[in-house]
This record gives sequence, structure tokens and C-alpha cells, in this order.
Amino acid sequence: MLVLNLGCGYQTSDRCTNVDWSIPVRLKGSAAGRKVAPLLLDGERRRGYDEMSDNVMRHDLRKGIPFEDGTVDAVYHSHLLEHLDRDVVPGFLAEVRRVLRPGGVHRIVVPDLETDARGYLESLEDALAGRRTAAQHEEAVRTLIEQMVRREAYWTAQKGPLRRRAENLVLGDARKRGETHQWMWDRVSLPAELAAHGFRDPQVMANTESRIPDWPGYLLDQTADGSEYKPGSLYVEALR
Repeated sequence: MLVLNLGCGYQTSDRCTNVDWSIPVRLKGSAAGRKVAPLLLDGERRRGYDEMSDNVMRHDLRKGIPFEDGTVDAVYHSHLLEHLDRDVVPGFLAEVRRVLRPGGVHRIVVPDLETDARGYLESLEDALAGRRTAAQHEEAVRTLIEQMVRREAYWTAQKGPLRRRAENLVLGDARKRGETHQWMWDRVSLPAELAAHGFRDPQVMANTESRIPDWPGYLLDQTADGSEYKPGSLYVEALR
């Protein structure tokens, strides 16, 4: 099967064609990049880079999906859709539908707005009842909105002052790097969005279930030990 993993970042699979335009992917995709990567990446970023599949296509998805009409069996993307401006989403979904064959599977993973909102409300009730401190409640607020308002890229913020200034100058802020959330989705809004753009039979799935055969074997929504890769996610599939 031809399965695309769009906006893959560090989470790649040897069983997919992994497509991204992030800096680690661009480094991985060239001989020169592979030589300088150890000098530019460290810590978690270096470990993620080392574990990436070599089967990575360097491509800017803002220019469309680089495959012919009706030639792809399945399109997968995880924690990508929420980073797109709301008015860009219809065009992106149209591109996915274009490249899928009839009956092809479109699998989407996003942060679950419902889970985050329920967590916030439960924390609020606990804080009002004295079962949780204000500092503990702040973490629930952070989970809900931090990535919508973040200014500095997450990994850059962990560095020392000189490295932070250099990375911010060269790479830009969190929004420029595509880190911030531009929209959020739940089990009502995402299936409705897919249906509105011509996809059939949208269904909410578990992380281990899919209409893509042997999905757990791709090790994208599960880790090697079988645990969920990104807890708190919403999994939705629809058909072309």
C-alpha cells in the first residue's frame, strides 16, 4: 500500500512515505544535512532525529501534495491539522481527497478539544472546592491554551540565552515555525468538517483501530511497547 504520513516531523514509519518540510527532515534528506545535524541538534531533538526513518520526502505541503490524482491508498497526519489557519483547511482537505484513490482512507489525529476542556472544567471545580491549589489549576489552563498563545518555540525556550537568541533570530518565533495551534477539533466538529468536504463515513476511532490494514504495525499512533504515542488525542477516519 502507498500510505502518506504528512507533516511527519520526528514521527516516521518505514512503511510510509513520510512527507515534511521541517528542519530535521530537510537535514535528514540530504548528505550535507546529515553531516551538520549532529552540530545543530541536541538532547531530545537529536534523539528524535536519530530515530527518524530514512524514507522521508522533503516537501512544503503549502505547495500541495506531490502525488497524482487517485494514486494513494491512505493519507495519515498527526497533530498537523490544528496548526493550519482555519481558512486553509478546506484547500488542504481537497488536496488529500484529490490524491486518494476511491475508497482510500484519510486518517487524522488531532489534540482532543473535548478532553482538554473537560480536564479544565474538572480542575476548576476541584480548585473552587479546595481540592486543588491555584498552581495546580494553572496546569489545566496551560494544557488548554498554552500552544495557542506560545511566542517562543518550545525547544528553543529550553536553551541558554545565547542559543535562544540565535535560534529565534535565524528560525523565527513559534508561529513562524508552525508550532502554534490555529484551531481545535472535537468528535463532532472534525467528522462534520470531513463530510462537508466530500469524505464518506467519518468515524471516531481508537488509537489501535483503523481501516488501514495492520495499522498498529506502522508504529505511528502506538509506541513499540504498545502504549499510545500521544495520549489525549482524537482519532478520526473517513473514506474518499
